[in-house]
Amino acid sequence: MTATASAAPTATRPVASAPKRRRDRPSTKVIAGRSFLYALLVALAIVYIFPFLIQVATSFKTDAEAAVNPLSLIPATWTTAAYQRLFLNSDFPLWFANSAFVTVVVTLGRVFFNSLAGYALARLQFRGRALMFAGLIAVMSVPSVVLLIPKFLVINQLGIYDSYVGMIVPLLTDAAGIFIMKNFFESIPISVEEQARIDGAGTFRVFWSVVLPMARPALVTIIILSFQGSWNELSHFIVASQSPDLVTLTKGVASLASGQLSQGTQYPIKLAAAAIMTIPVAVLFFIFQKKIMNASEGAVKG
Repeated sequence: MTATASAAPTATRPVASAPKRRRDRPSTKVIAGRSFLYALLVALAIVYIFPFLIQVATSFKTDAEAAVNPLSLIPATWTTAAYQRLFLNSDFPLWFANSAFVTVVVTLGRVFFNSLAGYALARLQFRGRALMFAGLIAVMSVPSVVLLIPKFLVINQLGIYDSYVGMIVPLLTDAAGIFIMKNFFESIPISVEEQARIDGAGTFRVFWSVVLPMARPALVTIIILSFQGSWNELSHFIVASQSPDLVTLTKGVASLASGQLSQGTQYPIKLAAAAIMTIPVAVLFFIFQKKIMNASEGAVKG
């Protein structure tokens, strides 16, 4: 009996459930602060976007309506006359083609040469390395407009004035891009390169196959900055060329302000050209913005 009684299952006590934690509701002061912050951000966004909306809306207006109601966001009469004149009665397609060709070549060149120069300053030990880096910093501090006349003299002396070569070669490297690549290469552990050298890889092979793929976030940054800078470049193209066949978008759109196609304000055609100019840069930025985030997250996880 005793054994039977001891073997009998004992009654289990019900386990008391843990009390549910109440989520602290934000106080009225916090809600008011957040509401004010969101309202401020919305207001700033509207101020920033409003000129672009006016630009797009005005490009679909007539010349008379654009002069009478320049701030109206809804055209009274929708028309594509500005775009038709831009593509059919002007050299806008030629300007666009010139800008696209120069921008693509300059962007590819900057990615390659800036990476080479940045890696050399970050890893290679040679005489005058510190002096060269100091000169690079000094170049970044000089306004570009100061260098226009010396740039013209050098281009003319080399015999490449008024040619694609003269428009492209001086833009193939920039001090800011070299500085960005140098700082990024210095953040990569040297042990990665030492392992590749043990396997028999040379300096360029280590750079091209090992280090450069790891610098994807910096490369994407260089691509965006180079594309935007060369696409919107104006002063260099003014001193590097004068032929009508080499006019880029920036020079062409600037000439519209002087009444090249006709007399009058020409607000619709000017703003139509400006709206088209913004499309490639905006598309490139939104595409590579996601890649920058993904590449950065991958680098942190690794």
